[in-house]
Amino acid sequence: MSRRREGIVLLMVGALVLAVTAYVNYETISEAYGAGPPYYSRTTNMDKWSNPWPELLVGNVVAALVARLILRAGIRKVREHRQ
Repeated sequence: MSRRREGIVLLMVGALVLAVTAYVNYETISEAYGAGPPYYSRTTNMDKWSNPWPELLVGNVVAALVARLILRAGIRKVREHRQ
């Protein structure tokens, strides 16, 4: 596989990491803050509800770092091919 193809694959993997992170964020937030109070208006479960933001923040930071490293490597490989 050429360096250019490796770079393109790495760029696609980096974009996939970001897309999966966005999907997980959407699903988690829509479940936590969906239609009405938590668990669809069943107030008996209010004591079991927890704020999803701290876990999402940690996951987003980790995913952003991983995606940055992958995208940086992909860009570097694509640029090497041009020279």
